[in-house]
Formats: sequence, structure tokens, C-alpha cells
Amino acid sequence: MKTVPIITAQQAAARVSSGDALLVGGFGMTGTPVHLLHALADTGTRDLTFVGNNIGESGLGGSRLLRNGQLSKMMGSFFTSNPEAVVAAQSGAIEAELIPQGTFAEALRAGGAGIGGFFTPTCVDTQLAEGRETRVIDGRKMVFVEPIRGDIAFIRAWRADSAGNLQYRMTESNFNRAIATAADTVIAEVEEIVPTGEIHPDAIHTPGCFVDYLVQENVRLDHLGTSASIADSGKKSNPVRMAIARVALGQLRRGDIVNLGVGIPTLVADLINPDDGIILHSENGMLGMGPEPTEGGALDFPVNAGKIPVTALPGASYFDSADSFAMIRGGHIDVAVMGGLQVDQHANLANWAVPNRPLLGVGGAMDLATGAKRLVVTMTHTNKDGTSKVVESCDLPLTASGAVNVLITELAVFEFDDGVMTLTALMPGSSIEDVKRNTTAEYRISDRLETIAA
Repeated sequence: MKTVPIITAQQAAARVSSGDALLVGGFGMTGTPVHLLHALADTGTRDLTFVGNNIGESGLGGSRLLRNGQLSKMMGSFFTSNPEAVVAAQSGAIEAELIPQGTFAEALRAGGAGIGGFFTPTCVDTQLAEGRETRVIDGRKMVFVEPIRGDIAFIRAWRADSAGNLQYRMTESNFNRAIATAADTVIAEVEEIVPTGEIHPDAIHTPGCFVDYLVQENVRLDHLGTSASIADSGKKSNPVRMAIARVALGQLRRGDIVNLGVGIPTLVADLINPDDGIILHSENGMLGMGPEPTEGGALDFPVNAGKIPVTALPGASYFDSADSFAMIRGGHIDVAVMGGLQVDQHANLANWAVPNRPLLGVGGAMDLATGAKRLVVTMTHTNKDGTSKVVESCDLPLTASGAVNVLITELAVFEFDDGVMTLTALMPGSSIEDVKRNTTAEYRISDRLETIAA
């Protein structure tokens, strides 16, 4: 059995050359090789292509690379959480390429597996499909995606043995497992290195043949940034948002596997009781999420896709991002509940971009909108200026076309069936006249129109 060299973070950083494509593992605060990134930020290496799900918050090292002018390009799915990255991209100071999160994970897996690319239904009929080959396969439009490989990879694992075998902890595998296969040189930052044989073969997640160097660095909480709930106390106390969340909960059934997006959908999680039998999925690699913990340290729990610490219910499981999005694209998620910026009468959804606004990220929304069996959208009915968000035709960049099954706002519930938009229920305090006055979409009114009790 080989022995993988153990080096320092500074020695690892010295192996990165100017002009390299650098693959970086991690999802928010979890599984991110922060010590390697900080060490690289202390070098003079320049003109790097940063390939990672996001560039991270200010404490995660990626921001320092950006601030230092060491990056020429970013590739990933979600940079909105870092204002510096958004400004740099929108000003033209750095090139940015957005890739749907599941497509990103699969492109890395393909790159590591020696596959020449693949077709996916994700992002069909959206801006991110422009310039890509499109085919109809089994009756569905799909776009072609090239594999992703890098010159060097920085990943983070919980444990390693001397042979380079890696073990991840809870939701920390995320993009690390695929990235470990997709670069010419792979450097793993780990919490602990044990003698070969101390990690049981069944517990090895990345075999040592993929790993070239090990760096032992203990997690420092000041490097992890913050993990704040998207559903903060102010939003939880908003009666309009909570009313929408309660109606969304009514769309879920015992046994459903459900993915909840950020914003109003996050509030649905607070209403779910473990006895309800609803199984929550998080695209960063967890099935069977429980409520937020009442006590404990930042490293004691997994986190969900909103970077919120959560608990694991009996029967929960962890997996990497490629497996997570295989569940989504493969039709194994029963319901996705997500927010919206616009929904039109053709069941089209726009929820990821607004021109001239500081937004730069699509995350997993495109994958979920096209892959889940049912899509429930929750949003306010109008913009702050009073203009309708329930429109005849979306004029914001599309997330998915013809994908919405149910739309819930503070005024109404609409259902879509065979291309027809139908008003099926009025929210508490709303009237048919209120809906008509605030809606530009054409819709029919159900013969069995309900009024939801307060």
C-alpha cells in the first residue's frame, strides 16, 4: 500500500501555478478547505480559474483570492452570497460562468470518470442553455454539458489514513468526492491522519488512489464564517409569509420526499412535525432532516442547503452532491417547494435573476424545478411597487418552462393542468376582485373555488 506525502498548507499552495484551474470542494461552511485557500491567498499566484460551488463567505479564503486579484474566472452555481464576487463579475473585473448546481456536480463526476459529456433536461429553454447543443431524448428536450477537470484540487475531509483514503463527516462530502477524482493533482486537507488500516474499508468514501498529498489542519471556527438561518425571527413572525407556508404544508402528504427552498419554503420546515412522516431532502447531501438543534457546537450537526444547522432523524442518510442531484433529476423527489420572482399563465417559473440587481447564482433551482415530480411555488402576489408577479408571460430569466404545478400567494392558490391556469382557492381575507386586480395572467376560476379559513 502506498504512503501519501504529508505536507503543510504552505507547501500545498506552492504547488499551484499561475493560470491553473483550481477545483475547490465545500458547500458554504461545510467541507471547505479553508486553510489551503488562506495559504494560497498568501502567495503571488495569479490568473487562477476558481471552480467551486461558491466562492464562500469572507472567512472561507476564497474571498481573499478574489480581493487579492488572484482570480481571472469563477465557475460555479451560486456566488450571490458573496457581494464582492457579484460586484467583480457584474463590473467585468472577473469572468463568471454560472452552472446549475446538479449539472456542476455531474460535470465534475464526468470529468473524473473520463466521460466526454452528457445530456440533461436541467436549464432547457433558459439563458444557461444558450449556445449549447440541444436534443430530444425519450421525448424530453435536453442540453449537452461538457465535463469539468482541473489542474489542481483542494478538498476537505474529516479523516485520512496514511494511504490517502478519506472519510467525510455528515454533509461535508458535498462536492469533495467528485472533485477528488477530477484534477491532475489532489490535495486533501483533513482533521486527522491515522495509520493505514484504522479506517474500515466500508467507511472509506474516497479511495487513496485519487489523493496525492495530505495536509493536517484542525477546523478553526473563525475560518468558517457565520451560519444564520434564512428564516430569521422577523420573517417567521410575518403573518403573510406564515399563512403561505401553512397552505404549502397542506400540499404535502405522509411519505413524501420533499425539498424546501430558501425564503418562504424554509418556513414550511418549522411547521412539519417529525410524526407527519414527511421526509426532507437537502441538495447538499442529506435525506431525513429534523429541526434545528436547540444546543450544541457549530461542528456537532449537519447543515442544510441554507447553511442552517439541523438534526438527523432516525433513518437519515448522508451522500455527496452528485448522488443528491441524481435523486432530483431521476424523479426520486416527490415535491419541491421553492420561491418565485414571477410565475406566468403557462406554468413558467422565474426565480434566479433580476437584471441590474446584485444577484449571481442559480443554485439547485433549475435541477429541482425540472426534476421533482411536483413543483409548488410560494411567493408574494405583487412586487413592492404593486406590479403583479403572476403574469401573462415571464419577462425575467426563466428557471424552468411549464414546470409549476401549484402557485400559492397571500391572495390565491392556482393550479396548472394541461396548460390551463386555474384559481382553486382564495387565501384568508382575499376576494375574487383582489385576485383579478393584482393578476395580469389569464386564468379560469374553478367551479369548486374554496376560501381558506384563517
